[in-house]
Amino acid sequence: MSVNKPKIRYRRWVFLILLIAPFVFWYIASPVVAVNFSPNGKQEFRYIWNTQHRIYKGDMPAGGVAVEQGHIFPGKDFFMMFDWWTDTQHRRCIDITPRWGRTIDIYLDDIGRIDTAKTAPDVIARLKQCKDDLDPFRP
Repeated sequence: MSVNKPKIRYRRWVFLILLIAPFVFWYIASPVVAVNFSPNGKQEFRYIWNTQHRIYKGDMPAGGVAVEQGHIFPGKDFFMMFDWWTDTQHRRCIDITPRWGRTIDIYLDDIGRIDTAKTAPDVIARLKQCKDDLDPFRP
């Protein structure tokens, strides 16, 4: 009878691992985009994340971060947009193409432009200006 107990325990562990593995894969492989606002900012930004019509709104104080998770297997119509503005500035928007299985960090300077000195060049290559919006790289 003691011979069967290790086999039962082994099967339980295998079942548990097989049950948890898809969730771990989804968590690790999903792309994440983080927009970091400079701690030297003078005003609070308002923002809207729009990821394939999944919309979140929020406020981002100086030194704050807005984070959104993309789709693990995006289709050809997938989009991810980030709009931000202050009460005194015009609205800015970027269209983001996230990269599978990693975090993309986008840095904004103290007046809300994309900080090209801190944001990696491969990340900047994944950003596009939204239609009919101001250039996010210029004041």
